[in-house]
Amino acid sequence: MYNKHKGRYGYRRIAADLCKSGRAVNLKTVQRLMHELGLKALIRVKKRCAPPGPEDGIAPNLLRQDFNALAPNEKWVTDMTEFNVKGQKLHLSACMDLYGGEVIAWRTSTRPMFELAMKTLEDALERLNPGERPVLHSDQGWHYKMRPFRALIAQSGITQSMSRKGNCFDNAVIESFFGTVKEEFFRLAKCETLKQLKDGLRDYIQYYNQERIKLKLNGLSPVQFRLQNTEM
Repeated sequence: MYNKHKGRYGYRRIAADLCKSGRAVNLKTVQRLMHELGLKALIRVKKRCAPPGPEDGIAPNLLRQDFNALAPNEKWVTDMTEFNVKGQKLHLSACMDLYGGEVIAWRTSTRPMFELAMKTLEDALERLNPGERPVLHSDQGWHYKMRPFRALIAQSGITQSMSRKGNCFDNAVIESFFGTVKEEFFRLAKCETLKQLKDGLRDYIQYYNQERIKLKLNGLSPVQFRLQNTEM
């Protein structure tokens, strides 16, 4: 199980996955055996944020760090992050549904262009069913302040929300996702080219959505959680 998930699972997730597959195991037993075998999960360094600044964004902070969603397409969060491969940069834009934490849209580009944010939003909007009007939360990045971006949001009937200036805790869930990607995939993969990075990101995000279990989802992956709880 440890090798299957490439060292990404700690003893809690391994125990949960074993129980899920029908093998009743004790959490402390798994912890002891992993210790004896020298198996350690990846440890992500927590990102320290700058002190909160005054609220001066163009959209109010409607989310207010309430990251719980009762149904799919109720609350979305979006952001961008950067990777560096031998001096070449790749930017990842992603949109996540807070119901289960599924990444519903993502794009990459060698430059942090406005189109990167716009295309990510367009892809996410295709997931909406009639009558669904989520809140879309982001930081105060310049992409999300652009008039065409705000116009598309308004035309789609969804509501824009923004973090307070300098406060990454207001968008902590997707910040945490980017940290997980870099720790569980990028640091291990040691990509030599941007193509390797792009291909690896595609595979990892699919793995993250469909296979990687979350303890707070009762040992289900984001897709498994959504399907289990939305079946009629």
